[in-house]
Amino acid sequence: MKLLEPGTEVDGFTVLECIHSGGMAHIYRVEYAVGAPNPGFPLAMKIPRMTAGDGAENIVSFEVELQILPTLTGPHVPRFVAAGDLDRIPYLVMEYLTGPTLQHWIDAPQRPDVATIARLGAAMGHAAHSLHQQNVCHLDLKPGNVLFTRDDHAMLLDFGLSCHAHYPDLLAEELRRAVGSPAWIAPEQVVGVRGDPRSDIFAIGVMLYELATGELPFGAPTTQGGLRQRLWMSPAPPRQHRPDLPEWLQEIILRCLEPEAAKRHPSAAHLAFDLANPGQVQITQRGQRTRGPRLRTHFKRWIKAAGMHYQPSPLPTRQIEEVPIVMVAVPHEDVQDATLYSLRQAVARSLGIRPGARLACVTVISPSASSSTDAERSETALHRQHATRLRQWAEGLDLSGHSVSYHVLEAGDVAQALVRYAEGNQVSMMILGAATHGLQTQRFIATVPMRVARDAPCTVILVKQALPFAQLAREYSE
Repeated sequence: MKLLEPGTEVDGFTVLECIHSGGMAHIYRVEYAVGAPNPGFPLAMKIPRMTAGDGAENIVSFEVELQILPTLTGPHVPRFVAAGDLDRIPYLVMEYLTGPTLQHWIDAPQRPDVATIARLGAAMGHAAHSLHQQNVCHLDLKPGNVLFTRDDHAMLLDFGLSCHAHYPDLLAEELRRAVGSPAWIAPEQVVGVRGDPRSDIFAIGVMLYELATGELPFGAPTTQGGLRQRLWMSPAPPRQHRPDLPEWLQEIILRCLEPEAAKRHPSAAHLAFDLANPGQVQITQRGQRTRGPRLRTHFKRWIKAAGMHYQPSPLPTRQIEEVPIVMVAVPHEDVQDATLYSLRQAVARSLGIRPGARLACVTVISPSASSSTDAERSETALHRQHATRLRQWAEGLDLSGHSVSYHVLEAGDVAQALVRYAEGNQVSMMILGAATHGLQTQRFIATVPMRVARDAPCTVILVKQALPFAQLAREYSE
Protein backbone atom coordinates (compact mmCIF):
# COMPACT_ATOMS: atom_id res chain seq x y z
CA MET A 1 0.00 0.00 0.00
CA LYS A 2 1.39 3.38 -0.96
CA LEU A 3 1.91 6.15 1.59
CA LEU A 4 -1.20 8.08 2.51
CA GLU A 5 -1.22 11.79 1.75
CA PRO A 6 -2.03 14.37 4.45
CA GLY A 7 -5.75 15.03 4.48
CA THR A 8 -6.71 11.46 3.53
CA GLU A 9 -9.68 10.17 5.52
CA VAL A 10 -9.77 6.58 6.77
CA ASP A 11 -12.89 5.42 8.64
CA GLY A 12 -13.48 8.79 10.26
CA PHE A 13 -9.80 9.57 10.91
CA THR A 14 -7.91 12.31 9.05
CA VAL A 15 -4.24 11.72 8.24
CA LEU A 16 -2.00 14.62 9.32
CA GLU A 17 1.48 13.33 8.45
CA CYS A 18 3.62 10.20 8.20
CA ILE A 19 5.87 10.06 11.26
CA HIS A 20 7.60 6.72 10.59
CA SER A 21 8.09 4.50 7.59
CA GLY A 22 9.60 1.17 8.62
CA GLY A 23 10.16 -2.22 7.08
CA MET A 24 6.91 -3.66 8.43
CA ALA A 25 4.53 -0.69 8.77
CA HIS A 26 3.87 3.00 8.20
CA ILE A 27 2.83 5.14 11.16
CA TYR A 28 0.81 8.32 10.74
CA ARG A 29 -0.29 11.04 13.10
CA VAL A 30 -4.06 11.30 12.76
CA GLU A 31 -7.06 13.00 14.32
CA TYR A 32 -10.77 12.39 14.33
CA ALA A 33 -12.62 13.90 11.38
CA VAL A 34 -14.87 16.90 12.01
CA GLY A 35 -17.76 16.12 14.33
CA ALA A 36 -16.22 12.99 15.90
CA PRO A 37 -15.60 12.81 19.67
CA ASN A 38 -12.24 13.97 21.01
CA PRO A 39 -10.50 11.21 23.02
CA GLY A 40 -8.47 13.73 25.02
CA PHE A 41 -5.05 12.57 23.76
CA PRO A 42 -3.22 12.63 20.40
CA LEU A 43 -3.63 9.69 18.03
CA ALA A 44 -1.37 7.58 15.79
CA MET A 45 -2.41 5.14 13.06
CA LYS A 46 -0.32 2.11 12.16
CA ILE A 47 -0.82 0.48 8.75
CA PRO A 48 1.18 -2.65 7.76
CA ARG A 49 3.19 -2.68 4.54
CA MET A 50 1.54 -5.04 2.05
CA THR A 51 3.35 -4.63 -1.27
CA ALA A 52 4.36 -7.62 -3.39
CA GLY A 53 7.89 -7.59 -1.98
CA ASP A 54 6.85 -7.59 1.67
CA GLY A 55 6.95 -10.82 3.65
CA ALA A 56 3.99 -12.66 5.14
CA GLU A 57 5.25 -11.77 8.63
CA ASN A 58 4.01 -8.20 8.09
CA ILE A 59 0.40 -9.38 7.98
CA VAL A 60 0.86 -11.98 10.71
CA SER A 61 2.47 -9.48 13.06
CA PHE A 62 -0.37 -7.02 12.37
CA GLU A 63 -2.88 -9.72 13.35
CA VAL A 64 -0.86 -10.43 16.50
CA GLU A 65 -0.85 -6.77 17.53
CA LEU A 66 -4.55 -6.47 16.66
CA GLN A 67 -5.16 -9.41 18.99
CA ILE A 68 -3.00 -8.23 21.89
CA LEU A 69 -3.01 -4.42 22.03
CA PRO A 70 -6.72 -4.03 22.93
CA THR A 71 -6.20 -6.33 25.95
CA LEU A 72 -3.37 -4.30 27.47
CA THR A 73 -3.82 -1.75 30.22
CA GLY A 74 -1.63 0.28 32.52
CA PRO A 75 0.77 3.20 32.36
CA HIS A 76 3.44 1.47 30.24
CA VAL A 77 1.52 0.85 26.98
CA PRO A 78 -0.28 3.19 24.53
CA ARG A 79 -4.07 3.26 24.78
CA PHE A 80 -5.93 1.38 22.04
CA VAL A 81 -8.60 3.33 20.12
CA ALA A 82 -9.77 1.53 16.95
CA ALA A 83 -8.84 -1.02 14.29
CA GLY A 84 -9.64 -1.87 10.67
CA ASP A 85 -9.75 -5.41 9.30
CA LEU A 86 -7.79 -7.03 6.50
CA ASP A 87 -10.78 -7.28 4.15
CA ARG A 88 -10.66 -3.55 3.39
CA ILE A 89 -7.82 -1.65 4.99
CA PRO A 90 -5.92 -2.93 8.04
CA TYR A 91 -4.94 -0.32 10.60
CA LEU A 92 -4.53 0.25 14.32
CA VAL A 93 -5.28 3.58 15.97
CA MET A 94 -3.72 4.14 19.36
CA GLU A 95 -2.45 6.85 21.64
CA TYR A 96 0.37 8.86 20.09
CA LEU A 97 3.26 9.03 22.54
CA THR A 98 6.00 11.65 22.49
CA GLY A 99 9.45 11.45 23.96
CA PRO A 100 12.85 9.99 23.14
CA THR A 101 13.34 6.28 22.60
CA LEU A 102 16.27 4.45 24.16
CA GLN A 103 18.08 4.89 20.83
CA HIS A 104 18.47 8.56 21.76
CA TRP A 105 20.82 7.67 24.63
CA ILE A 106 22.62 4.97 22.65
CA ASP A 107 23.35 7.39 19.79
CA ALA A 108 24.56 10.16 22.12
CA PRO A 109 28.21 11.18 21.54
CA GLN A 110 29.08 10.31 25.16
CA ARG A 111 28.06 7.23 27.13
CA PRO A 112 25.43 7.95 29.81
CA ASP A 113 26.63 8.02 33.41
CA VAL A 114 26.00 5.03 35.65
CA ALA A 115 23.07 6.65 37.47
CA THR A 116 21.28 7.31 34.16
CA ILE A 117 21.90 3.75 32.94
CA ALA A 118 20.46 2.34 36.17
CA ARG A 119 17.45 4.67 36.06
CA LEU A 120 16.63 3.80 32.43
CA GLY A 121 17.13 0.09 33.09
CA ALA A 122 14.89 0.12 36.17
CA ALA A 123 12.19 1.91 34.16
CA MET A 124 12.38 -0.81 31.47
CA GLY A 125 12.19 -3.49 34.16
CA HIS A 126 9.04 -1.98 35.67
CA ALA A 127 7.43 -1.68 32.22
CA ALA A 128 8.24 -5.28 31.29
CA HIS A 129 6.96 -6.54 34.65
CA SER A 130 3.65 -4.74 34.08
CA LEU A 131 3.35 -6.53 30.74
CA HIS A 132 4.20 -9.94 32.25
CA GLN A 133 1.55 -9.44 34.93
CA GLN A 134 -0.94 -9.39 32.04
CA ASN A 135 0.38 -12.72 30.69
CA VAL A 136 2.09 -11.03 27.74
CA CYS A 137 5.75 -11.31 26.72
CA HIS A 138 6.94 -8.61 24.35
CA LEU A 139 9.68 -10.68 22.64
CA ASP A 140 10.89 -7.76 20.51
CA LEU A 141 12.29 -5.30 23.03
CA LYS A 142 14.93 -3.13 21.40
CA PRO A 143 15.97 0.55 21.60
CA GLY A 144 13.40 1.73 19.06
CA ASN A 145 10.53 0.00 20.88
CA VAL A 146 11.14 1.60 24.29
CA LEU A 147 10.02 5.21 24.66
CA PHE A 148 10.55 7.39 27.72
CA THR A 149 8.03 10.00 28.79
CA ARG A 150 10.51 10.64 31.61
CA ASP A 151 13.88 8.99 32.13
CA ASP A 152 12.34 7.03 35.00
CA HIS A 153 9.19 5.97 33.12
CA ALA A 154 9.24 3.71 30.06
CA MET A 155 6.51 2.96 27.51
CA LEU A 156 6.66 -0.21 25.42
CA LEU A 157 5.74 -0.08 21.72
CA ASP A 158 5.10 -2.50 18.85
CA PHE A 159 3.52 -5.78 19.96
CA GLY A 160 3.63 -7.44 16.54
CA LEU A 161 5.99 -10.21 17.70
CA SER A 162 4.52 -10.59 21.18
CA CYS A 163 2.93 -13.63 22.76
CA HIS A 164 -0.20 -13.68 24.95
CA ALA A 165 -0.56 -16.82 27.03
CA HIS A 166 -4.36 -16.89 26.59
CA TYR A 167 -4.45 -16.47 22.80
CA PRO A 168 -3.19 -18.58 19.89
CA ASP A 169 0.43 -17.82 19.00
CA LEU A 170 -0.07 -16.92 15.35
CA LEU A 171 3.63 -16.37 14.70
CA ALA A 172 4.54 -19.84 15.96
CA GLU A 173 1.76 -21.35 13.85
CA GLU A 174 2.49 -19.48 10.62
CA LEU A 175 6.29 -19.02 10.68
CA ARG A 176 8.32 -22.14 11.45
CA ARG A 177 11.49 -20.31 12.42
CA ALA A 178 12.93 -18.05 15.08
CA VAL A 179 11.15 -14.70 15.16
CA GLY A 180 12.74 -11.59 16.62
CA SER A 181 15.34 -8.89 16.05
CA PRO A 182 18.73 -10.65 15.75
CA ALA A 183 20.75 -8.40 18.07
CA TRP A 184 18.26 -8.67 20.97
CA ILE A 185 16.65 -12.10 20.56
CA ALA A 186 17.04 -14.47 23.54
CA PRO A 187 18.62 -17.94 23.22
CA GLU A 188 15.37 -19.80 23.90
CA GLN A 189 13.63 -17.79 21.16
CA VAL A 190 16.31 -18.95 18.72
CA VAL A 191 15.17 -22.56 19.24
CA GLY A 192 11.48 -21.65 19.01
CA VAL A 193 10.45 -21.28 22.66
CA ARG A 194 8.19 -18.27 23.02
CA GLY A 195 6.31 -16.91 26.01
CA ASP A 196 9.05 -16.93 28.66
CA PRO A 197 9.17 -13.52 30.42
CA ARG A 198 12.90 -14.01 31.01
CA SER A 199 13.37 -13.56 27.24
CA ASP A 200 12.46 -9.91 27.76
CA ILE A 201 15.00 -9.72 30.60
CA PHE A 202 17.67 -10.93 28.15
CA ALA A 203 16.68 -8.19 25.69
CA ILE A 204 16.90 -5.55 28.43
CA GLY A 205 20.37 -6.90 29.24
CA VAL A 206 21.43 -6.40 25.61
CA MET A 207 20.15 -2.82 25.71
CA LEU A 208 21.91 -2.10 29.00
CA TYR A 209 25.16 -3.54 27.58
CA GLU A 210 24.95 -1.30 24.51
CA LEU A 211 23.91 1.68 26.62
CA ALA A 212 26.93 1.22 28.87
CA THR A 213 29.58 0.32 26.28
CA GLY A 214 28.34 1.44 22.85
CA GLU A 215 28.75 -2.15 21.63
CA LEU A 216 26.27 -4.96 21.00
CA PRO A 217 27.19 -7.99 23.16
CA PHE A 218 26.59 -10.52 20.36
CA GLY A 219 26.88 -8.27 17.32
CA ALA A 220 24.09 -8.38 14.75
CA PRO A 221 24.18 -11.92 13.29
CA THR A 222 22.41 -12.58 10.02
CA THR A 223 22.53 -16.40 9.94
CA GLN A 224 20.92 -19.10 12.07
CA GLY A 225 24.38 -20.31 13.06
CA GLY A 226 25.32 -16.85 14.26
CA LEU A 227 22.13 -16.63 16.31
CA ARG A 228 22.69 -20.04 17.90
CA GLN A 229 26.05 -18.96 19.33
CA ARG A 230 24.29 -17.13 22.14
CA LEU A 231 23.06 -20.50 23.44
CA TRP A 232 26.55 -21.04 24.87
CA MET A 233 28.58 -17.85 24.37
CA SER A 234 29.08 -15.08 26.92
CA PRO A 235 30.00 -11.60 25.68
CA ALA A 236 33.10 -9.69 26.72
CA PRO A 237 32.50 -8.18 30.17
CA PRO A 238 31.27 -4.58 29.92
CA ARG A 239 34.21 -3.42 32.08
CA GLN A 240 36.57 -4.69 29.36
CA HIS A 241 35.10 -1.97 27.11
CA ARG A 242 34.59 0.60 29.86
CA PRO A 243 36.77 0.07 32.96
CA ASP A 244 35.02 2.80 34.97
CA LEU A 245 31.78 0.80 35.20
CA PRO A 246 31.09 -0.47 38.73
CA GLU A 247 31.12 -4.18 39.43
CA TRP A 248 27.47 -4.18 40.52
CA LEU A 249 26.32 -2.91 37.12
CA GLN A 250 28.35 -5.52 35.26
CA GLU A 251 26.93 -8.16 37.60
CA ILE A 252 23.39 -7.14 36.67
CA ILE A 253 24.03 -6.90 32.92
CA LEU A 254 25.80 -10.25 32.63
CA ARG A 255 23.16 -11.95 34.73
CA CYS A 256 20.53 -10.73 32.26
CA LEU A 257 22.61 -12.22 29.43
CA GLU A 258 23.01 -15.72 30.86
CA PRO A 259 22.37 -18.33 28.12
CA GLU A 260 20.10 -20.33 30.45
CA ALA A 261 16.95 -18.46 31.40
CA ALA A 262 16.95 -19.99 34.89
CA LYS A 263 20.22 -18.18 35.69
CA ARG A 264 18.86 -14.73 34.86
CA HIS A 265 16.83 -12.55 37.20
CA PRO A 266 13.68 -14.54 37.99
CA SER A 267 11.44 -11.61 37.08
CA ALA A 268 11.72 -8.13 35.62
CA ALA A 269 10.72 -6.78 39.04
CA HIS A 270 13.86 -8.37 40.54
CA LEU A 271 15.94 -6.72 37.80
CA ALA A 272 14.40 -3.31 38.48
CA PHE A 273 14.96 -3.79 42.23
CA ASP A 274 18.68 -4.48 41.73
CA LEU A 275 19.11 -1.44 39.48
CA ALA A 276 17.33 0.77 42.03
CA ASN A 277 19.35 -0.60 44.96
CA PRO A 278 22.93 -1.03 43.69
CA GLY A 279 24.40 -1.14 47.18
CA GLN A 280 22.44 -4.33 47.85
CA VAL A 281 23.61 -6.23 44.74
CA GLN A 282 25.61 -9.33 45.62
CA ILE A 283 28.82 -9.30 43.55
CA THR A 284 29.97 -12.66 42.18
CA GLN A 285 32.75 -13.62 39.80
CA ARG A 286 30.42 -12.40 37.04
CA GLY A 287 30.77 -8.80 38.17
CA GLN A 288 34.49 -8.94 38.92
CA ARG A 289 35.94 -10.37 35.74
CA THR A 290 37.54 -8.20 33.08
CA ARG A 291 37.82 -10.99 30.49
CA GLY A 292 35.25 -13.33 29.03
CA PRO A 293 35.02 -17.02 30.02
CA ARG A 294 37.71 -19.36 28.74
CA LEU A 295 37.28 -21.52 25.65
CA ARG A 296 36.87 -24.53 27.92
CA THR A 297 33.80 -22.95 29.58
CA HIS A 298 32.24 -22.18 26.22
CA PHE A 299 32.92 -25.75 25.03
CA LYS A 300 31.15 -27.18 28.09
CA ARG A 301 28.20 -24.89 27.45
CA TRP A 302 28.14 -25.94 23.80
CA ILE A 303 27.92 -29.60 24.81
CA LYS A 304 25.16 -28.80 27.29
CA ALA A 305 23.21 -26.68 24.77
CA ALA A 306 23.45 -29.41 22.13
CA GLY A 307 21.64 -31.87 24.40
CA MET A 308 19.22 -29.47 26.06
CA HIS A 309 15.50 -30.00 25.67
CA TYR A 310 13.64 -26.73 25.95
CA GLN A 311 10.22 -26.94 27.57
CA PRO A 312 7.19 -24.80 26.69
CA SER A 313 6.86 -21.80 29.00
CA PRO A 314 4.25 -21.78 31.78
CA LEU A 315 1.99 -18.78 32.29
CA PRO A 316 4.07 -15.62 32.85
CA THR A 317 1.89 -14.70 35.84
CA ARG A 318 2.53 -18.09 37.38
CA GLN A 319 6.29 -17.70 36.93
CA ILE A 320 6.45 -14.28 38.54
CA GLU A 321 4.05 -15.23 41.36
CA GLU A 322 6.48 -17.98 42.36
CA VAL A 323 9.34 -15.49 42.85
CA PRO A 324 7.73 -12.47 44.54
CA ILE A 325 9.45 -9.60 46.30
CA VAL A 326 8.49 -10.05 49.95
CA MET A 327 8.84 -7.03 52.24
CA VAL A 328 8.92 -7.20 56.02
CA ALA A 329 8.52 -4.06 58.12
CA VAL A 330 10.69 -4.50 61.22
CA PRO A 331 10.05 -2.04 64.08
CA HIS A 332 13.11 -0.57 65.79
CA GLU A 333 11.78 0.84 69.06
CA ASP A 334 9.02 0.18 71.59
CA VAL A 335 9.04 -3.40 70.39
CA GLN A 336 9.03 -6.66 72.35
CA ASP A 337 11.04 -9.77 71.54
CA ALA A 338 7.77 -11.62 70.96
CA THR A 339 6.89 -9.23 68.12
CA LEU A 340 10.25 -9.70 66.42
CA TYR A 341 9.94 -13.46 66.90
CA SER A 342 6.44 -13.52 65.40
CA LEU A 343 7.56 -11.50 62.37
CA ARG A 344 10.51 -13.82 61.82
CA GLN A 345 8.24 -16.88 61.94
CA ALA A 346 5.82 -15.34 59.45
CA VAL A 347 8.66 -14.47 57.07
CA ALA A 348 10.13 -17.96 57.39
CA ARG A 349 6.79 -19.51 56.44
CA SER A 350 6.38 -17.20 53.44
CA LEU A 351 9.88 -17.83 52.10
CA GLY A 352 9.63 -21.56 52.78
CA ILE A 353 6.87 -22.02 50.21
CA ARG A 354 8.36 -19.59 47.68
CA PRO A 355 11.84 -20.70 46.56
CA GLY A 356 13.59 -17.86 44.76
CA ALA A 357 11.58 -15.09 46.43
CA ARG A 358 13.45 -11.92 47.34
CA LEU A 359 13.27 -10.54 50.88
CA ALA A 360 13.47 -6.80 51.58
CA CYS A 361 13.85 -6.00 55.28
CA VAL A 362 12.69 -2.44 55.97
CA THR A 363 12.65 -0.22 59.02
CA VAL A 364 11.39 3.36 59.23
CA ILE A 365 13.06 5.92 61.48
CA SER A 366 12.08 9.48 62.32
CA PRO A 367 13.90 12.26 60.43
CA SER A 368 14.59 14.00 63.74
CA ALA A 369 16.60 11.01 64.88
CA SER A 370 19.52 11.99 62.62
CA SER A 371 19.87 15.63 63.75
CA SER A 372 23.20 16.53 65.35
CA THR A 373 26.05 19.01 64.98
CA ASP A 374 27.52 16.83 62.28
CA ALA A 375 24.24 15.79 60.66
CA GLU A 376 25.60 13.92 57.64
CA ARG A 377 28.03 11.78 59.64
CA SER A 378 25.41 11.15 62.30
CA GLU A 379 22.84 10.12 59.68
CA THR A 380 25.22 7.66 58.03
CA ALA A 381 26.14 6.12 61.38
CA LEU A 382 22.48 5.88 62.37
CA HIS A 383 21.53 4.16 59.12
CA ARG A 384 24.38 1.69 59.54
CA GLN A 385 23.27 1.00 63.10
CA HIS A 386 19.71 0.20 62.03
CA ALA A 387 20.88 -1.80 59.01
CA THR A 388 23.02 -3.88 61.36
CA ARG A 389 19.98 -4.50 63.57
CA LEU A 390 18.03 -5.66 60.54
CA ARG A 391 20.80 -8.11 59.66
CA GLN A 392 20.86 -9.41 63.22
CA TRP A 393 17.09 -9.87 63.13
CA ALA A 394 17.36 -11.86 59.87
CA GLU A 395 20.13 -14.17 61.16
CA GLY A 396 17.55 -16.67 62.36
CA LEU A 397 16.09 -17.10 58.85
CA ASP A 398 17.07 -19.72 56.30
CA LEU A 399 17.92 -17.48 53.35
CA SER A 400 19.52 -20.08 51.10
CA GLY A 401 18.18 -19.60 47.60
CA HIS A 402 16.83 -16.14 48.44
CA SER A 403 18.19 -12.67 47.72
CA VAL A 404 17.95 -10.40 50.75
CA SER A 405 18.46 -6.68 51.23
CA TYR A 406 18.22 -4.23 54.15
CA HIS A 407 16.71 -0.75 53.93
CA VAL A 408 16.48 2.09 56.44
CA LEU A 409 13.92 4.73 55.49
CA GLU A 410 13.50 8.17 57.03
CA ALA A 411 9.94 9.44 57.27
CA GLY A 412 7.59 11.14 59.67
CA ASP A 413 4.67 9.06 58.38
CA VAL A 414 5.52 5.37 58.78
CA ALA A 415 2.50 4.00 56.94
CA GLN A 416 3.04 6.28 53.96
CA ALA A 417 6.73 5.38 53.79
CA LEU A 418 5.95 1.65 53.74
CA VAL A 419 3.28 2.01 51.06
CA ARG A 420 5.53 4.14 48.85
CA TYR A 421 8.37 1.66 49.20
CA ALA A 422 6.05 -1.19 48.18
CA GLU A 423 4.78 0.80 45.18
CA GLY A 424 8.23 1.78 43.98
CA ASN A 425 9.75 -1.69 44.24
CA GLN A 426 6.99 -3.94 42.86
CA VAL A 427 6.51 -5.61 46.25
CA SER A 428 4.06 -8.53 46.04
CA MET A 429 3.63 -9.18 49.76
CA MET A 430 4.18 -7.06 52.87
CA ILE A 431 4.48 -8.52 56.37
CA LEU A 432 4.17 -6.28 59.40
CA GLY A 433 3.08 -6.39 63.01
CA ALA A 434 -0.61 -5.97 63.73
CA ALA A 435 -0.21 -4.30 67.12
CA THR A 436 2.86 -2.08 67.20
CA HIS A 437 5.10 -0.44 64.66
CA GLY A 438 7.58 1.62 66.60
CA LEU A 439 5.40 4.69 67.09
CA GLN A 440 5.22 6.62 70.33
CA THR A 441 1.54 6.81 71.14
CA GLN A 442 -1.15 4.17 71.29
CA ARG A 443 -3.49 6.40 69.27
CA PHE A 444 -1.27 6.14 66.18
CA ILE A 445 -0.16 2.55 66.73
CA ALA A 446 -3.54 1.16 65.71
CA THR A 447 -3.78 3.24 62.56
CA VAL A 448 -0.49 2.27 60.91
CA PRO A 449 -1.38 -1.37 60.10
CA MET A 450 -4.88 -0.37 59.01
CA ARG A 451 -3.61 2.41 56.74
CA VAL A 452 -1.01 0.12 55.20
CA ALA A 453 -3.58 -2.64 54.64
CA ARG A 454 -5.93 -0.11 53.05
CA ASP A 455 -3.42 1.65 50.77
CA ALA A 456 -0.75 -0.92 49.94
CA PRO A 457 -0.64 -2.10 46.28
CA CYS A 458 0.07 -5.68 47.37
CA THR A 459 -1.01 -8.44 49.72
CA VAL A 460 -0.58 -7.42 53.39
CA ILE A 461 -0.09 -9.97 56.17
CA LEU A 462 -0.66 -8.57 59.66
CA VAL A 463 1.14 -10.68 62.24
CA LYS A 464 -0.28 -10.97 65.74
CA GLN A 465 2.24 -10.83 68.56
CA ALA A 466 3.05 -14.19 70.13
CA LEU A 467 2.98 -14.59 73.88
CA PRO A 468 6.03 -13.13 75.64
CA PHE A 469 8.75 -15.70 76.15
CA ALA A 470 8.58 -15.40 79.94
CA GLN A 471 4.87 -16.23 79.91
CA LEU A 472 5.50 -19.10 77.51
CA ALA A 473 8.08 -20.49 79.89
CA ARG A 474 5.66 -20.22 82.84
CA GLU A 475 2.88 -21.98 80.93
CA TYR A 476 5.27 -24.70 79.86
CA SER A 477 6.42 -25.28 83.46
CA GLU A 478 2.80 -25.51 84.66
